[in-house]
Amino acid sequence: MEFAYSDEQQILLESADRFGEENMGAAARLARLAEGPEGSRRRWAAMAELGWLMLPIAEADGGLGGGPVEIAALMEGFGRHLMIEPYVSCCVFAPALMQGGGDKASELLAQIGMGEVRIAAALLEDDGYSVFGVDTRAEGDRLTGTKVHAEDGADADWFVVSARTGGVYGDKSGISLFLVAADAPGLTVRRFRSSDSHRHCSLELNDVPGILLGERDTAVARIAAAADRALVAHLAEAVGSMEAATAATLDYVRTRQQFGVAIGTFQVIQHKLVDMSVACEESRALMSVAARSLESGTPDRALIAAARVRISQCGVMVAQMAVQLHGGVGTSEELVVSHHLRRQMMLDLILGDRDYHRARFVALSDA
Repeated sequence: MEFAYSDEQQILLESADRFGEENMGAAARLARLAEGPEGSRRRWAAMAELGWLMLPIAEADGGLGGGPVEIAALMEGFGRHLMIEPYVSCCVFAPALMQGGGDKASELLAQIGMGEVRIAAALLEDDGYSVFGVDTRAEGDRLTGTKVHAEDGADADWFVVSARTGGVYGDKSGISLFLVAADAPGLTVRRFRSSDSHRHCSLELNDVPGILLGERDTAVARIAAAADRALVAHLAEAVGSMEAATAATLDYVRTRQQFGVAIGTFQVIQHKLVDMSVACEESRALMSVAARSLESGTPDRALIAAARVRISQCGVMVAQMAVQLHGGVGTSEELVVSHHLRRQMMLDLILGDRDYHRARFVALSDA
């Protein structure tokens, strides 16, 4: 099976790779992180000028209509350099939830593509990753409840919020999606930073006005499809990150001297590097199959769940091995492999941990 990108997709990957090197390369990474939200906004504006923000958005909403494979090529480049901009949450996940959601949704989608607004999905509650574990309620278009983790949502202007409009907690129906402005009355936004330097938030909603997206009580299928679209984008990011960590480790063991020779000449080190390289190739193949399945229009969701489990295993293993082969210095803030490990550990949790996706794989396989 062919896992290579097309010429156009390869150009996307190389462009994202160059952009990441120029803006978040290892030499300047700490300085860029110290710039905070202002530096991120400058990079976001540059990404808008390159047309990347409108790539995943449907043509009907002013976007380019890029598919999962094009998005994967871009995310792989971003993953190599640990870009912290909210690309998946704002340009992949939220638009998939909003598409066909009405006039306001179409207006905001066009603004996302221009870099004028940022939108984050706020779906998770205390019940973990379950789509059905929604306790936030909507009375008419007024929302009350709590959302515990809006990925990369700290600087969002709007949120896509799930709320129960029918049934009881745990029901597989009666869930709707709403647009909520970040400055809406009754909304409290609590911002926090995770170990990988991404900025997220939680929401407290107290009779907050919202704008209904699509029809009431019918959001579960839309949420599941949008989550898989975002999931595959993160798989590509994980592949880019683990390949970069492997390359950095290979460079290090070629130059690090012990007993008068480079440690890369030791057989035990070579075996570890082979394990890392095999994990990268396996992950690339799985990511490619998952992206192409999603792009087919009839995705194999069990396959996507299985790919998520295995790529997470590989990503964490590769990053841990990269840190170990660097020795004590591998844990330092100044060395990029420590940041790859932090990001891989976060990617292992975003949109469901391995246990969640194992259970999902079993359920989908038995269906």
